[in-house]
Amino acid sequence: MKGVILAGGSGTRLKPLTQIMNKHLLPVGRSPMIFWPILKLKEAGIKEILIVTNDEHLHSFKKVLGNGEEFNVNLKFQTQVNEGGGIADALMCAQNFINEEKFVVILGDNVFEDSLSPYVTAFIAQDSGARVLLKEVKDPTRYGVPQIDREGQRILSIIEKPSNPPSSYCVTGIYMYDKSVFNYINSIKPSNRNELEITDVNNLYIQNDLLQFDILKGWWIDAGTHESLYQANQYSFQSFKKGGDQ
Repeated sequence: MKGVILAGGSGTRLKPLTQIMNKHLLPVGRSPMIFWPILKLKEAGIKEILIVTNDEHLHSFKKVLGNGEEFNVNLKFQTQVNEGGGIADALMCAQNFINEEKFVVILGDNVFEDSLSPYVTAFIAQDSGARVLLKEVKDPTRYGVPQIDREGQRILSIIEKPSNPPSSYCVTGIYMYDKSVFNYINSIKPSNRNELEITDVNNLYIQNDLLQFDILKGWWIDAGTHESLYQANQYSFQSFKKGGDQ
């Protein structure tokens, strides 16, 4: 199984820091943020990893990460031609890298405690389709929010940034897909934001009864704002004191 880390974007919410560097190279704990998803994928046994970023910062990523030898993984890089085209658009850049395999996608600003190993194992056992990881959050209106059936066994739909959230959970930026994802991306249209939305892709999996989910047990942060970046650093140092890798 392979891994894809999406590390593009303009980092608008983290300006002025992101006027001089890509947000995924900002420090979280003792390391650049991008180290987190690399190490989480490696821990789950995934060592073939593609990083998708923008052309402006490609050199910086290569300078910091090299070919992955420091992490005992094999890193490749791809630039998103249509910058600002959305998560699903960025994911299309990975099609040739993935080929026919199942794979794991992590948004590069997701910093979290859980090991991915049990979730990856569950996805491997899944015949086909996709799997997403959820987390209960205080303000789900900032995210894609799942509507879950009464038995808690199935996601009925995902609503992007709803004013009246159907649950207290968000869909984190950790996704697992089979090769059908690229066909689904090709079938969707840009949203009002002129982006190809990953929520639309996940809803297509739902319509075909092919989306499963797990709920993260430990802490999880979308480190895309000044406040959440600060929280991610706090959690990281606490993890280090307890003997964690970061």
